[in-house]
Amino acid sequence: MTVTDLVSYEDALAAYDPVMGLEVHVELGTKTKMFCGCSTALGADANAQTCPTCLGLPGSLPVVNATGVESAIKIGLALNCKIADWCRFARKNYFYPDMPKNFQTSQYDEPIAFDGYLDVQLEDGEVFRVHIERAHMEEDTGKSTHVGGATGRIHGARHSLLDYNRAGIPLIEIVTKPIEGAGERAPEVAKAYVAELRELIKALGVSEARMEQGQMRCDVNLSLRPNGTEKFGTRSETKNVNSLRSVERACRFEIQRHAAVLSSGGTIVQETRHFHEEDGSTTPGRIKEEAEDYRYFPEPDLVPVAPSREWVEELRATLPELPRLRRNRLREEWGVSEHDMQSILNAGAVDLIVATVEAGADAAAARKWWMGELARRANEDGIELAALPITPEQVARVAELVAKGDLNDKLARQVIEGVLAGEGTPDEVVEKRGLKVVSDEGALGTAVDEAIAANAAIADKIRGGKVAAAGALVGAVMKATRGQADAARVRELILEKLGVEG
Repeated sequence: MTVTDLVSYEDALAAYDPVMGLEVHVELGTKTKMFCGCSTALGADANAQTCPTCLGLPGSLPVVNATGVESAIKIGLALNCKIADWCRFARKNYFYPDMPKNFQTSQYDEPIAFDGYLDVQLEDGEVFRVHIERAHMEEDTGKSTHVGGATGRIHGARHSLLDYNRAGIPLIEIVTKPIEGAGERAPEVAKAYVAELRELIKALGVSEARMEQGQMRCDVNLSLRPNGTEKFGTRSETKNVNSLRSVERACRFEIQRHAAVLSSGGTIVQETRHFHEEDGSTTPGRIKEEAEDYRYFPEPDLVPVAPSREWVEELRATLPELPRLRRNRLREEWGVSEHDMQSILNAGAVDLIVATVEAGADAAAARKWWMGELARRANEDGIELAALPITPEQVARVAELVAKGDLNDKLARQVIEGVLAGEGTPDEVVEKRGLKVVSDEGALGTAVDEAIAANAAIADKIRGGKVAAAGALVGAVMKATRGQADAARVRELILEKLGVEG
């Protein structure tokens, strides 16, 4: 099956109904690993953050990370899950070189959180409820680097390098129930769900959930069934998709691929698949195991986890305002449409605007600068908005200087440019570049007189009633003052001197 073998998306949906299941892995932001005291900090030399426990050496014993359990409970509560009175860990047995114990410590039939839901809002405002099967605790594997070959994967590589620093980092795996009824909007629902989940995780403070760094990744399970039938089709599982756009593209591609196979009389193979960013396609990985293939059995070296109801309720009381409710509140406070709020969310600007308002800026001004000039600069540099070297406090100061009349928009953009270039605070950039608005009436009056004298024909038109022609004289004054005059005041002076009412 190649990309050219796909049926059109419209034809696929005309014949088949997609059913999805999304499995999202979240790396928790704990200081130490899930079952040992090794650091989780990024950037260390390969295999420097390991010990006998996370390397699976004989005689070593695990100890559960209490913060990891607390984070799992918070996530479960935020997802409207039931929290287990009693649960335990299990060994998921399989061999892979980046898993030194030859089993993963996970949870199987007794997860810490189960039976929940998350409401997600689509771009047109429709709310779609995604039901959660479970959220369970486990540990991450190490990292394999395959050297040689064209794809960076094990096939065709000359050799592989293993780094176990990541082995044992706490993970929460959040598994949805089958997502039905999304129809042609299935890819959009998948993207919106992962986006909402990411915002929720960040709001809880349990992980930065940076998908590009692997702190949050999604496995997209998808199957098709003929329209009007109830039985699920055979599913494929596209592994480790690490961006919102890619989640949507992977889902769409698999719908088209499945439909092409089924329409031609073929059979879907239950397998894992790799997603390719360059063209949005997927390729086969390995035949997908069933649960029994992992030979799960209870972990004998760990005691069960039995969170008291008092502790659970204490944690519930610490939960922040959930992202969707917060966005709706902010949308009303800011007086923006749902479409505009979605744009702000997509740009990653919600928290930046909130912080800028808290620093003293008007909400409209904060939105204007973050969604305008700063969003443009972030797009040009290919980075996230929050990664720009400017703080909400600095943006608030720029907005304040504009509101006071010390800067106009053109000068403010130059100030922002200077801050981004590392020239200092907004005030320091204004001073170094000499960017303050010319407000001296004498200097402005002289510049206006010179513009009128140099443009006598335009001045006569204005005297004759063509007030719109004043724009040309305003432009001449702005040019003469290097854009540092107050354009509104300049226009007033022009009309006053020409004896015309504005």
